[in-house]
Amino acid sequence: MEILIKASQFILSLSLLIVLHELGHFIPAKLFKTRVEKFYLFFDYKFSLFKKKIGDTVYGIGWIPLGGYVKISGMIDESMDTEQMALPPQPWEFRSKPAWQRLIIMLGGVFVNFVLGIIIYICLMYAYGEKFLPNESLKDGVWVQDQLGKDLGLQTGDKILTIDGQAIQKFRELPLEFINGNNYTIERNGEVIEKVIPTDFISKLVDRGKDAGAFVSPRYPFVVGKIPADSQNSNAGLEKGDIVTLVNGETARYIDQVEAILNLNKGQTVNLTVNRKEVTKNISAKVNEEGKLMIYKTQLPYSDLEKLGYYQLAEKTYSFGEAIPAGTNKAWTTLTNYVKQMKKIFNPSTGAYKGLGGFISIGSIFPSEFSWQTFWNITAFLSIMLGFMNLLPIPALDGGHVVFTLWEMITGKKPGDKFLEYAQVTGFILLIVLLLFANGNDIFRTFFK
Repeated sequence: MEILIKASQFILSLSLLIVLHELGHFIPAKLFKTRVEKFYLFFDYKFSLFKKKIGDTVYGIGWIPLGGYVKISGMIDESMDTEQMALPPQPWEFRSKPAWQRLIIMLGGVFVNFVLGIIIYICLMYAYGEKFLPNESLKDGVWVQDQLGKDLGLQTGDKILTIDGQAIQKFRELPLEFINGNNYTIERNGEVIEKVIPTDFISKLVDRGKDAGAFVSPRYPFVVGKIPADSQNSNAGLEKGDIVTLVNGETARYIDQVEAILNLNKGQTVNLTVNRKEVTKNISAKVNEEGKLMIYKTQLPYSDLEKLGYYQLAEKTYSFGEAIPAGTNKAWTTLTNYVKQMKKIFNPSTGAYKGLGGFISIGSIFPSEFSWQTFWNITAFLSIMLGFMNLLPIPALDGGHVVFTLWEMITGKKPGDKFLEYAQVTGFILLIVLLLFANGNDIFRTFFK
């Protein structure tokens, strides 16, 4: 059922983005009286799931869910209709239109993607606002329990001040900022220290797998969860929800402090002071030879931790007027972060290319429980990502056509049809290679790691 929910959201989001992107090409083409022969969601190699001709255009749904397209008369595109191009140019064809009109037609899809992303973010800011854990709220620093965080140079208790000179406002932004960043500044025991993010950080991050957990997290209290019947402390008096505050009279506000003291008392009995529904209890518990209490721990939501005085959450609401700059800024930040990631991917030394994913990776970012807020957040991100990818100067993408058109406008020389055909084939082969590599990464991570 979880896979079905994820897949349904993915298909719905992808279909919406494809239709609107192609509509961005379709509308200016029609405005400039350019004939559009096909308007398709998904690809229709050999046959279509649905098609209907209205006027000069066949509207349809293909059976290969790898994208979509509009086939514009007199344009060298993925259809590679060389027979049409061999005939004399006709007034309704793309190649007969002025360069500035062709440029607008080609940029229409990307324009829609970026505008759609901005509009969605504006609406989300207006409808839901923002609620987050401010990074500055971590007065006692972060918890580093993963080896990757230690390799990064972090220690439990460090306060992360800046990454690449920029202060981090929201704690949830830290992982992405470390991925995109080159250096960072921390405060450790009152001393400000500058550190360099290792070049192979992303490679190690990818190698550890998506289920490895966070390499850095807020410090949480030790909260008792389930107590197994065969635990040495099953009858000690501990109850689910108890919050440990002292161990042998020593302050243990956070789980890492509790575990450190337990590790020093292996095989012994310790006195735990716990907070139970605002009532203090003293309980004797046994520590095994591995420094464990043999009970499960649980994690409280941020809202509960706020009530207990651990953190102070920030909440922002926006009027519609305020949501416009807030949503626009969110879209711009999303775009710049994605560009930074692409730079890392094209730098082999970072190993970021190993994290490149295809349809499985994109589908997996949707949650297993449907939420409109999450769905539109992801759709906005994908829209901006799709817009940027289509702007890359690769033949067969919108960006490739834009480059050739700009060249014509600057030099006054139009590339020949044969050159455009060869460029289209080359770009298409490159895209297929990238597609196979990205989806191959997905398959390898899913079945072999």
